[in-house]
Amino acid sequence: MDGRTAGPVVTGMSVPLVGRRDALTALRGAMAASHRDGFQFLALAGEPGAGKTRLLGELAAMAGENGFTALWGRAAEYEQMLPYSALVDALDDHLDARREEVVRTVGSGQATLLSGVFPGLAAGGAPAGDEPALADDRSGLARYRLYRAVRHLVGALAEPTGLLLVLDDVHWADDGTLEFLDHVVRHPPAGPVLMAVAYRPAQAAPRVATLAAAAGPRGHEVVVGPLSAAEVRQFLGPDVSRGRGTALYEASGGNPFYLEALARMGGTDVTELPPTVLAALQVELGDLSPGALLVAQAAAVAADEFEPAVAAVAAELPPDATLAALDELVERDIVRSAGARFRFRHPLVRRAVYESAAAGWRLGAHARIAARLAELGAPATVRAHHVEHSGSFGDLPAVEVLVAAARAVTAHAPATSAHWLQAALRLMPDDAGAREDRLALMLELSWAQGISGRLAEGRDTARELLRMLPEDDYPRRGRAARVCALMERQLDRPQEARALLLDELSRLPNPRAAAAVPMRMRLVAESMMRVDFRAAQAVLDLMPDNADDWEPGLAVAVAALRPMPALAARRTDDALRYAEIAGKLLADAPDEHLSEWLDAIAWLCWAESYLGRYGEALRHFDRAASVARSTGQTYILTNLLAGRAKTLVATGRLAEARATAEESVEGARLLDSGQQLVFALTQLCLAESWSGDDEAALRAGEEAVRCGVGAGETWEATARYARGQALVNAGRFADGVEAVLDACNRFESPRVDPGTLLQASETLAYADASRETGTEAGAGIGAGAGAGADTEASARAAQWAALAVRLEDPRLPAYCGFAALARAHALSRRDPSSAAAAAEEAARLLGAGERRLDAGRALLTAGLAHLGTPGGRSRARENLRAAAEVFDACGARGLKARTERELRRLGVRVGGGATTAPGGQATRFGLSPRELEVAQLVAEGLTNQQVAERLFLSVRTVETHLSRIFTKLEVTSRVGVATALTR
Repeated sequence: MDGRTAGPVVTGMSVPLVGRRDALTALRGAMAASHRDGFQFLALAGEPGAGKTRLLGELAAMAGENGFTALWGRAAEYEQMLPYSALVDALDDHLDARREEVVRTVGSGQATLLSGVFPGLAAGGAPAGDEPALADDRSGLARYRLYRAVRHLVGALAEPTGLLLVLDDVHWADDGTLEFLDHVVRHPPAGPVLMAVAYRPAQAAPRVATLAAAAGPRGHEVVVGPLSAAEVRQFLGPDVSRGRGTALYEASGGNPFYLEALARMGGTDVTELPPTVLAALQVELGDLSPGALLVAQAAAVAADEFEPAVAAVAAELPPDATLAALDELVERDIVRSAGARFRFRHPLVRRAVYESAAAGWRLGAHARIAARLAELGAPATVRAHHVEHSGSFGDLPAVEVLVAAARAVTAHAPATSAHWLQAALRLMPDDAGAREDRLALMLELSWAQGISGRLAEGRDTARELLRMLPEDDYPRRGRAARVCALMERQLDRPQEARALLLDELSRLPNPRAAAAVPMRMRLVAESMMRVDFRAAQAVLDLMPDNADDWEPGLAVAVAALRPMPALAARRTDDALRYAEIAGKLLADAPDEHLSEWLDAIAWLCWAESYLGRYGEALRHFDRAASVARSTGQTYILTNLLAGRAKTLVATGRLAEARATAEESVEGARLLDSGQQLVFALTQLCLAESWSGDDEAALRAGEEAVRCGVGAGETWEATARYARGQALVNAGRFADGVEAVLDACNRFESPRVDPGTLLQASETLAYADASRETGTEAGAGIGAGAGAGADTEASARAAQWAALAVRLEDPRLPAYCGFAALARAHALSRRDPSSAAAAAEEAARLLGAGERRLDAGRALLTAGLAHLGTPGGRSRARENLRAAAEVFDACGARGLKARTERELRRLGVRVGGGATTAPGGQATRFGLSPRELEVAQLVAEGLTNQQVAERLFLSVRTVETHLSRIFTKLEVTSRVGVATALTR
């Protein structure tokens, strides 16, 4: 292990730390929490020179005492665009030294992904694995796969004794590193991992300041302020007079670095110093020999951590002279040894040295380093930083390097790719000969900006491209307008997208020309998003199925749009016929013909899911997603993943649905698109809810609704429906009924699809039937009937059942059964025998329609209804056993736990089954993991206040959890909770 992995280069570690008692206490607390509870995130915030790095050094020493491995990396001011530089700095040497062991531990697939970022794992060739390499996945979600792999890697490195991962100066970190940090605080790695970052608040991106808070109870933030006057006197020691100490304190403001820099000036009159510490550092540099200053300046140009040979090239000095100069720089504590390399003692020192060099000389030094790297065969990504700072206008070789570097990192660092493409465009000559290359690069730039989450910049680039294209270049103008409209849509600006398309269409001399078709297709999509299916159909009616001058794939795209408007108009036969035609065209088309039209093909995938053609839908979702990954269409990929998750929920594959929805959420967050985030969160809400994690479901549903985008559009209404369903599933029937009714606009001109309306009517019938018991618990539906309010609720349930009958379409087998199930809910009190028969019929129909989870719910309803019939216990056991098996296979933990409770009441012994493994006791009792934590502490005798303090929750949140625990365990007291947990 070399200097970077064994320990950092930390200012002042040879002398005792002065002050910082509270900060050290916080550091020890974070270290102890990591040892005890697993992953912890620690953020140190302070101004330049406040002593953050020194405190991180103390933390590294604590880590060593606790047996933790300490790995340390730092972002650098002049290399801010290098992808994942801080992570590479921290981990790469460690990985290089243990390459074979790491590959065995994380697996060849994960190692293949990681080798695209960490050179240490790529030494001798990237590991062979099943995972596609980063370069093969051009979508923004390649980053998500990478972040997941790094997270698993960090967890593996923590075994067996623990890991401290330090990332210093993250205010200079690239977007990829910041996105990884945002990912890891929400998806913690396994094992005892303490991740510590330090940053300057005034220079950091807003997301950095929120990381500790986003980590919740695992997050710790330490503000590193100035030293007090007494601490400054202690810092300076007894050899400094009191008067000079006071002057130094006033001049430095208690900042340790500034104080040290000023104190180094010896006899200089402090009162006459310039007001900036930069001046103090310049005085320090002025004492260097000319050769040492030249090497220091060359090193500052080279890198944050540099090799002597590179500094020699930049300084144009022989190796011996360079090493002699480095000896002087080390003696003067300007730089410090870091194994075979060197590093400045502080980033501020490097900045002062860099700025002390003449601008023209710096340009030449960058050029000399770039040329030397080219001679050594360094990849474009290594050379790009120096080429960017030394290239001149019209320098085509420099443009080639920058473009090659940009294309190499598009998959995992699109923000860096966009930066280098912009640098290439600045150097590219603006003449007729380079015009075509410039236009092509601008399209690439718009793409990179879009998938990096800079949608507004990508939109602006696309608009600039439209401005530059000739008026009569209709095909390329149409393509650029379509891309621009897509980005306007992702920016939640549908009116602007529509206006742009209409404007470009008005410029065409022939509105039926092939160049108009892509823009008309976007207009169809915009109309469908606004639930204006008549307008969508009107545009489609003007479009033929094919034409001789159409591009390959365009006929598939047009066909893919036709099923959804027909379904919305309840022309079910037409919708099914259109879906069949589009499916055949899609099967015959090669992938390269589909890549440009994935936004249209996504509509076919969703339509097939709505039609209940689940096998076809999943096949097409998977194929389209594969093409989207390979072509970088993140904004389509997140949508496709959300639709896939919806289809998996419908077919009862809940574990897959949750994983797919989570990936969609991550992609939407990276994209920073409110629309795509709502799509993804809606499906995550439903997947979590049916899986039995009410807390996670409501959290996703609340966020989806809170996004506040898409007012009046179908996806916004669907988000509100999902939240209502989650509320009903959590036993909050009154709130859930109101939310579902609101989402469906009380069934007057609703903006959700027909299938969702049908399911909503069944949900409302269930909720009202469950409310007859006078509780928000939804205990056994087959319990005894009430009066008064129960009669009113029963009447409402019957109304919803009647509505379900009107909404059901026998031509869509996947939805046949919901009306029967709604009728079973409505009959459960007054006619349990008929309710049982209706529920069994529903189970048969839903099973035939591939809706396993809903078939299981129907079996549960039938079993509970049989309990209310004479001699029905045997039939009840049969149905409940079948329901438990279905829920176990689907991963519906809450429903399975509820079913098993009913079976126990009937004297049936039940085992844990497959679904108990992931959730342990929580699954057994039907509780979420957080609810189980609360229940166990309550069983130990803790008060609500004590539970809140232990779990870092509010008392009100604890009370809410306890109410749900009472409901799920079917108890009414804290003693009952304790008894239930030991049952």
